[in-house]
Amino acid sequence: MHNQYVINQITEDTFEQFLHGYKESQEIDLHEVTFIDPYGMVGLLEMGVFLRSKGIQKTLYLPASEEVLKYLDRMDFFKFAGGYFNLKPSQPQISEKYLRSSYSDVLLEITPIEKSDDIHFIVGKVKGRAQAILARHLHYDERAINGFIVALSEVCQNIIEHSKNKGFVGIQKYYFQNMNKHVVKIAVMDIGIGFRISLSERFSLKNDIEAIEKVILHGASRYAEKGRGHGLAAVRRFVSQWNGKLSIRSGTAKRAIIPAWAWGREKEIHLTQFPGTQINILLPEI
Repeated sequence: MHNQYVINQITEDTFEQFLHGYKESQEIDLHEVTFIDPYGMVGLLEMGVFLRSKGIQKTLYLPASEEVLKYLDRMDFFKFAGGYFNLKPSQPQISEKYLRSSYSDVLLEITPIEKSDDIHFIVGKVKGRAQAILARHLHYDERAINGFIVALSEVCQNIIEHSKNKGFVGIQKYYFQNMNKHVVKIAVMDIGIGFRISLSERFSLKNDIEAIEKVILHGASRYAEKGRGHGLAAVRRFVSQWNGKLSIRSGTAKRAIIPAWAWGREKEIHLTQFPGTQINILLPEI
């Protein structure tokens, strides 16, 4: 092994261990990884963006599992990863690629968010697939699908307004066997200034957790004018309405709204410092 630290899943649940384990190392070893979801992929890319901004390009050893490689390829991970990491192997061997059919569970491949045009593109692409996936598998009606699209736009808009940096989003449907339910996972991240600095122009905040709560529970914004900053509070209301899970990480803290069927801790502090904002949304079938 190239690294003392081995992890076999990269999801929101293991992200803290992952960040902590690779902070000091020159290499990131994914050789043993057998499962990675949009949060894991987007998190890896944002880690790469952050390192490159510091002039560091770490070596990323790709998973041995061909299934995982095929999935990374299907989600367009390799479109971006080579720009931030030194990939080993540099050209992963994939015997047959996943077909991009309308029956796929992918609502949105990993997509960058840098300007408002990107949001129009993202919404357009997701709208095209939402009907097939959200209506067929999650049994969402037109109103719920529209709510989903609005929530997605708000989360993406939040990155452009607050982060001053590049973001990524990825969306995928899964089947949770233990619940016998389909669940859609949405991961949106940036490595911008984060909530605390963003709000510090208007509020005096003790720490990251206070900043996150001010945004999602009270609709605070860095802007004084009315009607601004309600984006993530509106997302929280939409997610709660559909009995979903929302978690927001920024700096060294994380705050989650957790329904009865889901897991995790509502508040986490003293986490490994990581710039920007990391948002995860899980929406279950009705």
